Amino acid sequence: MSIGAVKGVEIGAGFKVADMLGSENNDAITPEGFTGNNAGGILAGISNGNEIVIRVAVKPIPSISKKQQSVNLKNDAVIIQVGGRHDISAIPRIIPVCEAMVRLTLVDHLLRHMAIAFPQE
Repeated sequence: MSIGAVKGVEIGAGFKVADMLGSENNDAITPEGFTGNNAGGILAGISNGNEIVIRVAVKPIPSISKKQQSVNLKNDAVIIQVGGRHDISAIPRIIPVCEAMVRLTLVDHLLRHMAIAFPQE
């Protein structure tokens, strides 16, 4: 996965599981289904039928009007200040990009499975 500005991805409880006990993290199964969704709908790399829950961490936009240190093409230290109008957040545009990437990844795995399960002769 390569979406610019995304610095972290977690599925389900994600990084919180590092602070959980196994008994807290387990998604117990009952005749009605799983009692929780700490797994985010994915167990052992396979959908368990629950809603797939994925969160991404997006870095802030670096083009800000505050003066910043940088270097020029000659590798000399310079101070830059970006002018003009710049978006303060990528969030409105990155949501559909992330949703599309999840869909592409899911269909990629589906096609891989189909190629193995139903080989063409």
